[in-house]
Amino acid sequence: MKRVVIWGTGFVGRMVIAEVVKHPGFELVGVGVSNPDKVGRDVGDICGLGRDLGLTATDDVDALIDLKPDAMVHYGPTAARADANIELISRFLRAGIDVCSTAMTPWIWPTMHLNPPNWIEPITVACELGESSCFTTGIDPGFANDLFPMTLMGLCSEVRTVRASELLDYTNYEGDYDREMGIGKPPEFRPMLENPDILVFAWGATVPMIAHAAGIMLDEITTTWEKWVTPDERKTAKGVIAPGNVAAVRFTINGVYRGETRIQLEHVNRIGNDAAPDWPSGNENDVYRVDIEGTPSIFQETAFRFTDGSGRDAAAAGCLATGLRALNAVPAVNDLPPGWVTALDLPLIPGVGTIR
Repeated sequence: MKRVVIWGTGFVGRMVIAEVVKHPGFELVGVGVSNPDKVGRDVGDICGLGRDLGLTATDDVDALIDLKPDAMVHYGPTAARADANIELISRFLRAGIDVCSTAMTPWIWPTMHLNPPNWIEPITVACELGESSCFTTGIDPGFANDLFPMTLMGLCSEVRTVRASELLDYTNYEGDYDREMGIGKPPEFRPMLENPDILVFAWGATVPMIAHAAGIMLDEITTTWEKWVTPDERKTAKGVIAPGNVAAVRFTINGVYRGETRIQLEHVNRIGNDAAPDWPSGNENDVYRVDIEGTPSIFQETAFRFTDGSGRDAAAAGCLATGLRALNAVPAVNDLPPGWVTALDLPLIPGVGTIR
């Protein structure tokens, strides 16, 4: 059994904690939080479990380190709070505690050229000092953009193009899609991710990873960005999108090799499945899709769903899968040499203890 500390009781962290406490392969020994309003509260209360766990949330990092867990599983904020993430994660790594995280998406491929040295060197040094390992699966979610396409590529003799797509309805999503993607904004508004460098930096690390796995060096990485304006009012979990404002975005990150796009990440994010009807959709709603043109060609859709009667939507199911990828990686990360860990370093993780 692996003893774990979980940091973060946001949307993903709360769902994962509800699963960890009944998992035979993990023991939850501590929970860290940055919100002072949660400090001292029972974790069961914070996570809405309907019962106390006898475990209180804390912001005392040293106390969590003193528990000597096998790993700290980190569901903290995104790269928008990079300095805080780096400081926290480094402390655990220096203490010899492995870290598996969903935050800091650029760390999916640490050698990506856009990663600033001050984001990489502190973790490299911390891993060396603590003889520990750091794995980031990403919250986009990483596995849909790297594990899925690279696994399928291994079934081909030739790959002419490989595309990993996220095709989701954001109606019930409450994340920062307005500022980041411009959904809900006038079409002239330029969101943060429309900047090509920021888009590649934030979401595109798997493109050079796939190229590396295939043994090629890309000529360049390019992007595209499209907007769809709604003709009618659309209600969302965050409010109402008025007619004339953006209700869907489509963007791609493209790995160009020998003058042609050979590797592509595509996101189509809508408010309502009827939005942008001419853009790609899955055979089902809310899916992650891989399209490989090659020998043989392969097309795969993956849908995350709750069938437990809870009423939770596909977006929540995908978030839980993202969190559990980081948790279930703990035993494998523990067995690897110290340093950075990527999807290419991990063995098959079949989910020991999931059938019970």
